[in-house]
Amino acid sequence: MEAIAERVFIALADPSRRAILAMLTSQGPATATDLADRLPITRQAIAKHLALLSEAGLVTAEPGERRRVRYRLRSAPMQVAQQFLAALARDWDGPFATLKEHLSQ
Repeated sequence: MEAIAERVFIALADPSRRAILAMLTSQGPATATDLADRLPITRQAIAKHLALLSEAGLVTAEPGERRRVRYRLRSAPMQVAQQFLAALARDWDGPFATLKEHLSQ
């Protein structure tokens, strides 16, 4: 679980990759060329970002017409990262509650 979450966090660290994910979220599957037309990023940079997003499991490549590859979002890795953060938050809640109680005495 931690390894998947780490790949997601690395992928989300870059604003260009977040923009690509946001575009795929709002407008659905797209090719690298489609994304380059909509974002202020070159097609070559989009392709590199899509490769990293694919390695993190956040997008999947689907063959399209005329050998064009469309990229679609995958939510499973994001859910794993959310579960990782939720578990981490639970682990912190106990000590923070104890500290708060101690400081209020």
